[in-house]
Amino acid sequence: MVTKAYGAFKCDNPLEPMDIARRAPGARDVQIEIAYCGVCHSDLHTVRSEWEGTIFPCVPGHEIVGHVSAVGASVTKFKVGDTAGVGCMVDSCQRCPACAEGLEQYCENGFTGTYNFPTADEPGHTLGGYSQRITVDEKFVLRISHPAEQLAAVAPLLCAGITTYSPLRHWRVGPGMKVGIVGIGGLGHMGIKLAHAMGANTVAFTTSESKRDDARALGADDVVVSRNVDEMAAHANSFDFILNTVAASHDLDAFTNLLKRDGTMTLVGVPENRHPSPNFASLIFRRKSIAGSLIGGIAETQEMLDFCAEKGIVSDIEIIDIKQIDAAFERMQRSDVKYRFVIDNASLSQ
Repeated sequence: MVTKAYGAFKCDNPLEPMDIARRAPGARDVQIEIAYCGVCHSDLHTVRSEWEGTIFPCVPGHEIVGHVSAVGASVTKFKVGDTAGVGCMVDSCQRCPACAEGLEQYCENGFTGTYNFPTADEPGHTLGGYSQRITVDEKFVLRISHPAEQLAAVAPLLCAGITTYSPLRHWRVGPGMKVGIVGIGGLGHMGIKLAHAMGANTVAFTTSESKRDDARALGADDVVVSRNVDEMAAHANSFDFILNTVAASHDLDAFTNLLKRDGTMTLVGVPENRHPSPNFASLIFRRKSIAGSLIGGIAETQEMLDFCAEKGIVSDIEIIDIKQIDAAFERMQRSDVKYRFVIDNASLSQ
């Protein structure tokens, strides 16, 4: 099935219209007409070949929401007309211990990402959500229960939402805990909202004095400017958990010093260059941990969507026409968005 899309044929080319092939729904497949697709920093890195392994033509996008337009004969969870979403994965081996535990993101044979991963479909690799429609195995399709008017703002939950929700749940964030969120961007703003909704005393860390009011509006109980030595010192040895969303190389000791004994700081941003080596004495003598976390499994992503629908949580977004995508990439690099761009995919038909 020919589908209109937007993507790149080379890493140094602007994104442009293209026609791509989508498979007709098989027995277990769900076909979705995409209404909105969020714009993730991973999209920019992949299209511009800033990470190794970009396969062209590249159609990015893994924060997908829309409506079911067809289902295969064996599909039981979805019907035509349902509101549905697709996140960062469209397949995994389904055989390894990680998949058996619902942790497809850690598939020991490698999950299949929504774009730029090998597949049997044309053209031999997956093509993402900057397109009119997508066909996905129902195991990797999510139910969306937010009201229709929030659908665009739901899209970033499929990456930014689950990337922050999963570590907060894994480390059992809840009432009575003091939790720090480092960075107030596409990921960090979701971390603040989610930690607050889970009942934690939520402290936002920013390098910018101008973001204090923004962080409080998102749900932060306190805001610390991390460049202010006195403000940082006032929180020494007091955090149960810190979620660090910053994808730039920086001094991790500044934040591990704020952890209590047995506290954990979890990283979800992959820096272009390595972080400076941390002070291991601080970790050893207070049994502190630095950990990492990668998106979430399908069951946990569904749990996150249901939690957000119940709590009225969506991303703060700016909706764009597909023709604005290159300008959006440039603005995203300058952190000139509050806090996530979302493509109105109806603009693809223009």
